[in-house]
Amino acid sequence: MSKKAIILLSGGLDSITVLALAQQQGFDCYALSFDYGQRHNAELKAASEIAKAYQVKDHKIVKLGLGSIGGSALTDEKIQVPDKLEAGIPVTYVPARNTIFLAFALGWAEVLKIRDIFIGVNAVDYSGYPDCRPEFIKAFQQLADLATKAGVEGEHFTIHTPLIALSKAEIIKLGTNLGVNYAPTVSCYSADEQGRACRVCDACRLRSLGFTEAKSQDPTRYQQ
Repeated sequence: MSKKAIILLSGGLDSITVLALAQQQGFDCYALSFDYGQRHNAELKAASEIAKAYQVKDHKIVKLGLGSIGGSALTDEKIQVPDKLEAGIPVTYVPARNTIFLAFALGWAEVLKIRDIFIGVNAVDYSGYPDCRPEFIKAFQQLADLATKAGVEGEHFTIHTPLIALSKAEIIKLGTNLGVNYAPTVSCYSADEQGRACRVCDACRLRSLGFTEAKSQDPTRYQQ
């Protein structure tokens, strides 16, 4: 029997790398993306394009209403996306986002009888989000086994985080070795409808630095 996995696919640099890696490891991949009320849908367009290019078995885009509760510059138009580094957890943090995303992935995994879930969280070159840390993944791993029918019946879920200890440059090198084309990916917090990046947000800064340190050509399209 073929191995199957759920891949959380945002449309960004990290998630395409995880998808390519999972396929290289022999998994039949089912992609899961979220329309969670983010400022733009350029990343969802990118996710759809990537899912088609990698011929995933299925790609679902789940609509969530996180914009209705606000609390983040990514979901609340009244909160400005910062153009410089901030101390502490930045306003681009979306409350409980990865917890919610992984919960949906866990539910779909149960339905499909899949026990492997891949997510591109990173605890090195990231913005300080609490739900990108190894401690969070470990806790969710325990929850997955406790809170599901499959877990109670003795099955075990594995939350794969292959990028969690890699720098952005190391991620880009890994993806390049896997033949990843980063041109269609969108990382920017303030991308326009064409997916062009703002150049100044934290996500743009980390992405640009990663390509520089990896000595790789940056295919990012910028607004100016």
